[in-house]
Amino acid sequence: MPATSPLPLLKRVPSSAWIALVWCASTLFTLLTTFRLPGETEPQNWPAAQLYRWDGLLFHAVAAALVLAGARLLHRRPLACLTLLILASVVETTTLGVGELPMAQYLTTVLALYFIAATRPRRTATAALAMGVGTLVAYIAGRMLCRWDVGMSAELAVALVTVIGWLLGNSAHQAREHAERMSARTAAQAVTAERLRIAREMHDTVAHSIGIIALQAGAAARVAATQPQAAREAMRAVETTGRETLAGLRRMLVVLRAADAGHGDGADPAVWPAGLDDVDRLAAATTAAGVRVEVRRRGVPRQLPPDIDLSAFRIVQESVTNVVRHSGTDACRVTVDYGDDELALEIMDEGRGHGTSTDTGFGLAGMRERVALLHGDFTAAPRPEGGFRVAARLPVPAGVR
Repeated sequence: MPATSPLPLLKRVPSSAWIALVWCASTLFTLLTTFRLPGETEPQNWPAAQLYRWDGLLFHAVAAALVLAGARLLHRRPLACLTLLILASVVETTTLGVGELPMAQYLTTVLALYFIAATRPRRTATAALAMGVGTLVAYIAGRMLCRWDVGMSAELAVALVTVIGWLLGNSAHQAREHAERMSARTAAQAVTAERLRIAREMHDTVAHSIGIIALQAGAAARVAATQPQAAREAMRAVETTGRETLAGLRRMLVVLRAADAGHGDGADPAVWPAGLDDVDRLAAATTAAGVRVEVRRRGVPRQLPPDIDLSAFRIVQESVTNVVRHSGTDACRVTVDYGDDELALEIMDEGRGHGTSTDTGFGLAGMRERVALLHGDFTAAPRPEGGFRVAARLPVPAGVR
C-alpha cells in the first residue's frame, strides 16, 4: 500500500505536455473547419491558397517546432516560452484566410499564461499578460495600418479569454499561497501546543516531587542530630520520590516520542504517565512528607479516557503541590465525584488562601488550560471562611458513562 495517494490523472501530465497536446488539438480543429463537414453547405473557414501547398506545410512545421521549443522552456524561462508560442500562433495564422489571430491558434498562449500566472512571481506573470494582450493589439493595429481586413470582434473575444486564463492562473497562485500560509500557521500552532503540553507535563511531574523532596530534606536536616533514625527515613523518602520522579519523566518521554514518531497519539493507557488510580499513592507520599491528604470518592469509579484521567490526576497533583508549598497548613481534602456525565474534582485546605507571593501562577494557569482543552469548567479562589478551594468539572463522553 503506497504511503501517499497518487496524483490525479490530469496532474500527472506535465504542463509542457499539455501545451503540446493543446497545439495539436487546435491545429486539427483549424484544419477540420476548412472542410465542408456533414450538415454544412460550406466550410466554416476558407483556407488561404498556400495552406495545402509546400510553403503552407513548411509554415506548419515551423510553427510546430516553435511550440515544442517553447514548451520545453516553460519552467526555466517562462517569458521566452511565451514569446515562442506567440510567434508560432502568428506563423500558423499566415496560412489561414483570416483577419485576426484565431482563438484556436492562441489557445496555447492562453494556457501558458495560466501556468505562468499560477506558478511564477507576480512581476513575471504581469509581464506575461502584457505580452499576451499586447500581441493581439499589435497584430490588429498592424493590419489596420496596412489597410487589410481585421476581425475586431473575434480578436476582442480572444483578448477576453486571454485575460480570463491569466486571472484563473492568478487565482490558483493566490490559493496555493494561502494554503501554504495556513499550513505554516498550523505547523507553528502545533509546535506551540506541543511545547505547552511538554511544559505542563514537566511542571506537573517535577513540581510536586520537588516540593515533597524539599519537605523531607528539611525534616531530615532538623532531626539529623537528635533523631538519626527519623533523618534516615526522611532521606529514604527523598530517594524514593526522586526515583519515582525519574520514572515518571521516562514514561512521559516515551509517550511524547511515540506521538512524534507517528506511533499513536500518546493516549495508550499502557504508557500513559499517571491517572486517578495514583491519587492514593500521591496522598500517601504527601502525608508522609508532613501534609495530610484526605481522599474522598463519590459515585462509582470507572475507567475514563486517558486524556481525562491524566488531566484529573494532574489537577489533583498540582493542587496538592500548591497546598504543600504555599498554604501553610498541614492538611487538605481531595474529593473525586464520578457523575453520570461528568467528573467533578474539589481540593480544599484551611491554609492562608492569600499571601502566596512565591507562587508564579503557572500551576493555576496550567490547570485552567487543561480543563479548557477538555471543554470543562475550572475555578480556583480563596474560601470566605479561610483557606483555598480548587474545583474542576470535566465532561465525560457518552460512551464511557
